[in-house]
Amino acid sequence: MNTRIPLGPLSALLATVFFSINDVTIKFLSGDYALHEIVLIRSLIGLAVLLAVIVPLQGGFSVLRTKRLPAHILRGACVVLANTTFFLGLSVLPLADAVAVFFVSPLLITAFSALFLGEKIGPRRLGAVAAGMVGVLIMVRPGTEGFNVALLLPIAAAFAYATLHVMTRKIGGTESAATMAVYIQMVFVIVSGLVGLTVGHGAYENSGGEMVSFLLRPWFLPAASDLWLLVLIGVASAGGGFFISQAYRLSEASLIAPLEYAAMPMAVAFGVIVFDEWPEPATWTGMALIIGSGLFVFWREAQLPADPALDHPRTRR
Repeated sequence: MNTRIPLGPLSALLATVFFSINDVTIKFLSGDYALHEIVLIRSLIGLAVLLAVIVPLQGGFSVLRTKRLPAHILRGACVVLANTTFFLGLSVLPLADAVAVFFVSPLLITAFSALFLGEKIGPRRLGAVAAGMVGVLIMVRPGTEGFNVALLLPIAAAFAYATLHVMTRKIGGTESAATMAVYIQMVFVIVSGLVGLTVGHGAYENSGGEMVSFLLRPWFLPAASDLWLLVLIGVASAGGGFFISQAYRLSEASLIAPLEYAAMPMAVAFGVIVFDEWPEPATWTGMALIIGSGLFVFWREAQLPADPALDHPRTRR
């Protein structure tokens, strides 16, 4: 019996659980700690897990050798931008709203693949992309009293993530998932450390609203009661990256990608249980369009002949 078939979807669901834990825990801590202090601690723990566990399992430290360092740095910059904008928005938005808007990223990946990689995208998938964008407009409600500028942040995160994924397709033929994951964590550590040295004194904390405070508040030694949460974020980040890589290695992308949408009901559940946030009617409508469009795109891609050059793991926030 081929056990690889169930292990792929199981890995995808485990990755989604880890990523959801990461999101809800960072939102929970966003009222007390600076964003980049949380990210630095998370990345140091995640990097330690990768180097101590994942890299040895993937062939040892030789996998870190690369001739495409500039590409890794640029990918890392995309992930930093995606994380920063997403978590800044998450600090003031309902969890389900931020996650739903961010899930426009698979549609953007489809559009970017046509624009930058020359992949052929048929009218049905283009229509699905358009429908997903309508879902975003319904949730954002520009020009109305219900417009919340913070919803533009997960949209910006989705654009950065889509750019990251297009780059992953470009270099994935020569670079392993472990290599890409380690270099991303290294970029996180460097950028977060530089931010801490530059603005970690907190002198600019009161120069804006709640989101600016989350970005620029002073760094301080975490409380002992919060250490387990910070460790949890680090382990969740490393675990999520590993399991999503395993999922795409063991099973076809058309099977795994739709399972990532399991994060949506998790976000709704965490929002209700942890933060007492109930999605509004417009949110449900926007969610349905975004998720439905994304699932249609994945279904259409599953009908097409597989391209071995694109069969490699994806990297998430």
